[in-house]
Amino acid sequence: MRDKLSNFGKYLEEFTQGEIYYHEETHTISKQEILDFCKLTCNSHPLHSDSEYAKHTRFGQIVVAGTHVFSLVVGLSVADISGKAIANLQYDRVIHHAPVLIGDTIHAQSRILNIIPSEHKKLQGVIVVETEAFNQNNERVLSYTRNVLIPSSKKG
Repeated sequence: MRDKLSNFGKYLEEFTQGEIYYHEETHTISKQEILDFCKLTCNSHPLHSDSEYAKHTRFGQIVVAGTHVFSLVVGLSVADISGKAIANLQYDRVIHHAPVLIGDTIHAQSRILNIIPSEHKKLQGVIVVETEAFNQNNERVLSYTRNVLIPSSKKG
């Protein structure tokens, strides 16, 4: 188990500005998981759970809650981006570009925008990452940036 944990994720010096990660994992959204997420997060809006209600909206069907999509996409990027993270410090510019629907398969990619070594704690730094998510038709459905505190592999 220790080997698996020590090999999971990347240290600060393993990231390169401008590098793009095409996250391998994808996920197909089911109606049950939409209902479960809404229950878990106390989101009672009928657009996310009631087919009859949703039929009469501009979407014509149930739409996945934006926070569900956001959480999913963050998760898809963990292995490549924040596997060794000390903390996710900030999320910024979260944009929902298009609705996500039941049966959509989501994939994501991330680009390293900046690497900022810590001035106070030399054995860590912040990576600034932009992540974009797409459905099975390669339509962009979500984008955001985040700052992630990452340890260095160097020993103090």
